[in-house]
Amino acid sequence: MTVEIEAKKSAIMPEGVFIIGTYDENGVPNAMNAAWGAQSGYDEVTFFLGAHKTTENLQKTGAFTVAFGTVDTVAISDYFGIETGAKANKIEKAGAHVHKSAHVNAPIIEEYPLTLECTVKSYDPATGILVGAIVAEQADEAILTDGVVDAAKLKPIVFDIATRTYRVVGDVVGHAWRDGLPLR
Repeated sequence: MTVEIEAKKSAIMPEGVFIIGTYDENGVPNAMNAAWGAQSGYDEVTFFLGAHKTTENLQKTGAFTVAFGTVDTVAISDYFGIETGAKANKIEKAGAHVHKSAHVNAPIIEEYPLTLECTVKSYDPATGILVGAIVAEQADEAILTDGVVDAAKLKPIVFDIATRTYRVVGDVVGHAWRDGLPLR
């Protein structure tokens, strides 16, 4: 039997924990936690963002980075979502370390082991839809297996909007493009 629940508490879940990094017009780094986003092509990401210091920054610089929240970065990732960059230097207050991306005018936050470097393809302030072109990807060697990102080593977290918690991505339970073949 099913039970109807309040729609605002049962959105699609889980959602990614994406940390968007930008520089302001003075070169000061900023970061925000964004959950509503996805890879929308092999070389493209799309986010749905409200108005933030980050959106002001990326409109000026035309660039941003996307780091992936992990088990080891839960506290800093949450902080980047609850503080506003308009009132605080979040990078400094969090004790985070950054260096400039080699490919775009945006910071790479060194506490995160996986970061996408992106240019702004489009941003519509009316809808909040940001589309970014992925121009490079930086990964700590510690999270790689045979040259690809290993989720078991990365330990990415997701946001569970229903319970307002972070959860870790778990075990492999199947193989894409293989497990369904016997049903053909």
